[in-house]
Amino acid sequence: MATTAPPEPAHYHIGAYHAPTPLTLKGATVVSTAAARKLWLAHAAFVDVWPQPPKPVGLPKGTLWIQKPRLDIPGSIWLPDTGYGQISGRMEFYFEDGLATASHHDRSTKLVIYCLKDCWMSWNAARRAITLGYKQVYWYPGGSDSWQRAGFPLTRATEAPGR
Repeated sequence: MATTAPPEPAHYHIGAYHAPTPLTLKGATVVSTAAARKLWLAHAAFVDVWPQPPKPVGLPKGTLWIQKPRLDIPGSIWLPDTGYGQISGRMEFYFEDGLATASHHDRSTKLVIYCLKDCWMSWNAARRAITLGYKQVYWYPGGSDSWQRAGFPLTRATEAPGR
């Protein structure tokens, strides 16, 4: 059974973040995997906003926990935890600083924002980039899942500094 895409909300999405997303984002260009690949080949700035996995609750004291590595599109800047519907002032600054780094302080740079397929975090982050005045925001709703499914490479992500 196919899931119907929800309508584009008037505000940032808060709630289930890994769920079907709208087909649109006002002010952004929604891109397919083929279009994202073309942007990647043209050296657009790619921004991954998938969050850091939380440490499991109830882990016995002294238990070694090794975080599963995040794999993202090569050349991406990883700004984890910046796609939530509400973020702290510190996280807003981290996001703004990360976008400035990715865009070389040029708000007309093409920014491709993604996480996983059916991920509201990329929708929120792309909307946030538009609000910050970025002129060429591309939202890639297929994210790293669709990229990998198409046979394109992924690399181990390294969190952007400054958080």
